[in-house]
Amino acid sequence: MKNILLLCGGGGSEHDVSLRSADYIYNELLSLNLYKVFKVEIKHNGDRIDQNGELCELRKAGELHFPNSKTTENLDFAIPCIHGPPGENGIIQSIFELMGLPYLGCRPEPSQTCFNKVTTKLWLDTLDIPNTPYVYLSDDSEKSLTKARDFFQTHKDVYIKAASQGSSVGCYHVASREEVDNMIRKAFTFSDYVLIEKTIKARELEVSVYEFNGEIRVSLPGEIICPDGFYDFDQKYSNESKTKTDIEAKNLSSEVINSIQGYALEAFKGLKLRHLSRVDFFFTDTGEVYLNEINTFPGMTPISMFPKMMENHGTKFSQFLKNIIEESI
Repeated sequence: MKNILLLCGGGGSEHDVSLRSADYIYNELLSLNLYKVFKVEIKHNGDRIDQNGELCELRKAGELHFPNSKTTENLDFAIPCIHGPPGENGIIQSIFELMGLPYLGCRPEPSQTCFNKVTTKLWLDTLDIPNTPYVYLSDDSEKSLTKARDFFQTHKDVYIKAASQGSSVGCYHVASREEVDNMIRKAFTFSDYVLIEKTIKARELEVSVYEFNGEIRVSLPGEIICPDGFYDFDQKYSNESKTKTDIEAKNLSSEVINSIQGYALEAFKGLKLRHLSRVDFFFTDTGEVYLNEINTFPGMTPISMFPKMMENHGTKFSQFLKNIIEESI
């Protein structure tokens, strides 16, 4: 049996979500009965604990060492199931690269590019992929705040976002001129860059993009239906969430579906993404399609859209994992 490292936790704002995703992936891997899986949680204090509660260490040669039993397992493949830093921003990927350990997901540079909402939009602009009007700030100086106020004055309704966070952490809906400066300063507590986007009244659609049997596949668009308007952290993960999802979005023309799938494929190729990503879109009442965000390691909880859209597209998630693992090894 090949030894698979399933790394989760990380101690960040999405720590608990990561654990839920890891449970799903762990069970999918066990269902294959092909691999010995080590589910290792990076605790808030930095300790590494496996699924049996044993303290362990990840060593530079791609080994998992257990100091109490003084045993070492050679790893064949890694799955970095850590939402947010250090799992989606290229840090874990760089460690695996140095170890020479094959792993699931994008390489370090695309991971870092897509985790930063500003660099994502700069790449999308270069690729001529439509995205929402925006400005970005690298500090909260008076010059930068004036730039933000002018942008708000033009659009009257904006989202102010910490550039390098996931799950809507550090993201604020602002419809009042008096709130602009304060929300920018709050966003800067989460990230070194802040993105300000025009609010788009639109349907929220997303697709699963993944590699299988040597080809890149793009699912049909699914839809997030959020009655509160702002799909924040609680709406994504709380048991009290009123948000609903459609695995296949209703009432979309073939032209719109083709447009969304085409932009998603173009972004996947142009940004050199690998293995899997969820690509999110806005579709306005006037028929405009905007690429909103790219998530290089999307949620895998029981309510997450990525594996559901993949399976609806005809690919079992467990078989996807097996295919990537075998190809990578």
